[in-house]
Amino acid sequence: MSDKKIIAVLGSTGAQGGGLVRAVLDAPDGPFAVRAITRDASSAKARALADLGAEVVEATLEDEGSLRAAFEGAHGVYVVTNFWESMSADVELAQAATAARAAKAAGVAHVVWSTLEDTREVIPVSDPRVPVLQERYTVPHFDAKAEADAFFRDSGVPTTYLRTTFYWDGFTQGFGPSRGEDGRLVLTLPMGEARLAGIAAEDIGRTAYGVFAAGDEYAGKTVSIAGEHLTGAEYAAAFADALGEPVDYRPLGHDLFRSLGLPAGDEIGNMFQFYVEGERDFVGSRDVAATRALNPRLQDFRGWLSEHVDAVRPA
Repeated sequence: MSDKKIIAVLGSTGAQGGGLVRAVLDAPDGPFAVRAITRDASSAKARALADLGAEVVEATLEDEGSLRAAFEGAHGVYVVTNFWESMSADVELAQAATAARAAKAAGVAHVVWSTLEDTREVIPVSDPRVPVLQERYTVPHFDAKAEADAFFRDSGVPTTYLRTTFYWDGFTQGFGPSRGEDGRLVLTLPMGEARLAGIAAEDIGRTAYGVFAAGDEYAGKTVSIAGEHLTGAEYAAAFADALGEPVDYRPLGHDLFRSLGLPAGDEIGNMFQFYVEGERDFVGSRDVAATRALNPRLQDFRGWLSEHVDAVRPA
């Protein structure tokens, strides 16, 4: 193990980081060893990673000292923050700044930072059609990550800006088909006829492995990724085939979506409006073939769905 370069992974027990941890462990003859960073090394998920051969260490994005110690001796660091834990852009910004400082202090050679576009370049906060969120954002969990890119640029640590997209795993958490009063399945998305770029969360980590394996080829560069670009109707057709019964696609207006009173409804509604109005550049920048070159195991939607059909099957 001593001749292997260590990749330290934040979010190691989550979907993105876990995908990277498993990608390293799946390549025992590869150039890397993996250090899984978690806030609780005694958790079942952390112990499972240790059983698979990962080094597991405790650190948090709120404790810069613990993070620096966890990064010490690592060649690369994967940084991901979870907006949905705090629901606060300011917290996410502080966490990213802490990670950038810790990576700099530890002398890390390569950071891969999981980030997103600034939606305000498409829908500025001055646009009266959408609510301003957290005082200065259109979609806080996008915009704060885009702002945080500067922390890594300014740190001087060679960084790859890995721009992710909608996780298909969201279809297991409320975005999937539901059964209408008439008994038919309906997929309701505020996407109109636009294409929604999607990816399996596991594949984000696997693609990050490809970025690290490429050496410094992607240092300083933005890499935008996706597994497939599909319209709402195409998603519905895939669900119909997997579930064995018709699924109707029902596009929903963004104002109507925001009016439903759903948790984080304004945030999600603004996000889907950005997906629609920024479709050309957002989808256009996410080259599926280029993503697959970094991650040969990249799943398309139907492949992912075949493995998760029970999780998306409504009552």
